[in-house]
Amino acid sequence: MATSQSRQLHRLSALRVGKLVDPGYYPDGGGLYFQISASGSRSWIFQFKLSGRSREMGLGPIATVSLSQARAEAARCRALLKDKIDPIEARNEAQRKAAVEGSRQFRIAAAEYIENNRRSWKNIKHAKQWTSTLAMYAHPIIGDRDVKDIDTAMIVRILQPIWADKRETASRVRGRIETILDAEKLLGYRQGENPARWCGHLDKVLAKRKRAAVQHHPAMPWADIPEFITKLEARKRRARALQSCCIC
Repeated sequence: MATSQSRQLHRLSALRVGKLVDPGYYPDGGGLYFQISASGSRSWIFQFKLSGRSREMGLGPIATVSLSQARAEAARCRALLKDKIDPIEARNEAQRKAAVEGSRQFRIAAAEYIENNRRSWKNIKHAKQWTSTLAMYAHPIIGDRDVKDIDTAMIVRILQPIWADKRETASRVRGRIETILDAEKLLGYRQGENPARWCGHLDKVLAKRKRAAVQHHPAMPWADIPEFITKLEARKRRARALQSCCIC
């Protein structure tokens, strides 16, 4: 027979989460909440109280953190709380240690970049587009990779399957990866050239977009111009402007 505590857990389902649209906090139990903000962003939140102080810890957007992953992280946080350890401080310490050791997953770097720039983007859909395209195309290949280990071959693996049929999407994904890796270089997490840059690099591997041939209107035979001008005279509003064009 399940205990009262276990019955309070796992209230949500992946299907229900996918259908939720109204802003608010939706409890899964054990301090885990699915949050939809007023701007429409969708993420996981862990709420807890330690030493009489209430705190809220973000666990990541739903595009990169599944329901099962959020539950696992919430369970880890509850275990820390049993030992009187603040999970936020524990995560900050782990990140500081990772920075010293030079370890940095691309999905973490991407999530932080999006979060740090969200308010500066005028279009609220911009952050959603960044999150969804990276989750769909980049994370399966480089999401768990250390940013310092990402190379050109990995970027080509991401882009090549969609380069011909989804050129616009592929171009945006490439640009977003390039931007994130540039930021990570400035933060000291990677060195060397950016493997996602286009000019002088990926443009040598991926086919360039062909420009559509320009089709000009055929020129009017010079012998027909007098008759054409005569007809234009009947249309006084346009005659003067078109005459000057013909003369030039």
